[in-house]
Amino acid sequence: MTSMVQKKLGEAASDYAACSVHAEGPSLARLTDLIKTKPTWRQLDVATGAGHTALAFAPGIAKSTASDITPEMLAQVKRLAKERGLTNVVTRKANAQDLPFPDTSFHLVTCRLAAHHFPKPEKFVAEAARVMIPGGTFALVDNVSPDDADIAGTYNAFEKLRDPSHGRALSLQEWCALIDDAGLELRSAEVMDQDIGFEAWVQRMRCSPQVVARLREMLDEEPLHGLLRPRETGDGLTFTLREVIVLAAKPA
Repeated sequence: MTSMVQKKLGEAASDYAACSVHAEGPSLARLTDLIKTKPTWRQLDVATGAGHTALAFAPGIAKSTASDITPEMLAQVKRLAKERGLTNVVTRKANAQDLPFPDTSFHLVTCRLAAHHFPKPEKFVAEAARVMIPGGTFALVDNVSPDDADIAGTYNAFEKLRDPSHGRALSLQEWCALIDDAGLELRSAEVMDQDIGFEAWVQRMRCSPQVVARLREMLDEEPLHGLLRPRETGDGLTFTLREVIVLAAKPA
């Protein structure tokens, strides 16, 4: 799975750098509103992609470490940080499930729109808890599956058809359980809508015409038609994903 993630996302690195969903999506603005940082903080952004979450927090903290397993993504982080004049952003190649950092290294650990790629999300949460200081903050944003197992299975199959490196989007209930298992204390959890333009979404993954046609069919069928609410807009076919925003703390 790791090599597939590196291949698929490496090929799309420049697209993710420019993607408005990742660079400017409402969940990023909400995350920065929810977390009140301090100038002395050190942040780790896990599976940073093109670094949008790391770059959003960097101006108000001491240091932001953007980690990812994909070198092409880390190159985009360096480029964007340089363009913005951010000198406190560093990059590190790292597996989210085996972080190469000492215990209690960071005040803030973030991960946005990436955890659905992780084969073992429980290891990721445990590693995030390990590298946080006591009293530190864990912040997760990801696509969220419904609680119904059958509908969730169809939704994840839809995502995996478009992007074979997709693992599984968890439900909010599952994330809360993993956070509890890692010894973290849940502070808040909310779900918000994210509208997705279909054409740009399939183009980022270089989907074949056959795959695009099948994805369109799946959107027209239940349960995805009711879940994702596809409709034609001025920008073409649009559907709506649900994103979970979870904040937790490591006991002091």
